[in-house]
Amino acid sequence: MAGLVGEYEVKLDAKGRFLFPAGLRKQLSPAAQENFMLNKGFEECLTLYPMNEWDKLSAKLSRLNLFKPKNRMFYRLFHQGAKQVTLDNAGRILVPTALMERVGLDKDVMLIAYNDRIEIWDKENYFRLIDDNMADFADLADEVMGDIDDDSEE
Repeated sequence: MAGLVGEYEVKLDAKGRFLFPAGLRKQLSPAAQENFMLNKGFEECLTLYPMNEWDKLSAKLSRLNLFKPKNRMFYRLFHQGAKQVTLDNAGRILVPTALMERVGLDKDVMLIAYNDRIEIWDKENYFRLIDDNMADFADLADEVMGDIDDDSEE
């Protein structure tokens, strides 16, 4: 997979389900079309991993030395509330109530796809985060991208 990309606005129904966008589903590898792992993200969002990507990440995490307290704490925090979810026959994903409450998901939701994951945000919270950080975007780009070597200029 080259990497997921895109913003998708979806609506949660009364049961906490949303229709998985066809444009996003087309980006998934055939092996990752239906099964996902959902957990709490780093900010006030949830993170949805296609199961094949979750398996790769789990393999990396399994190499952590769990005799170190920081590693154990990271492992616990990262896996908090993790739950396997599957597309239903109508192409919807059910977000467990406990996870919805943990990040304040309401009816209007944004799916933010990048690299190997899809973040699930309350729409209002997502755009507030973006607006609050847009003024610093140029400095952030310089800090994050400024030292990356471009192999094409050899």
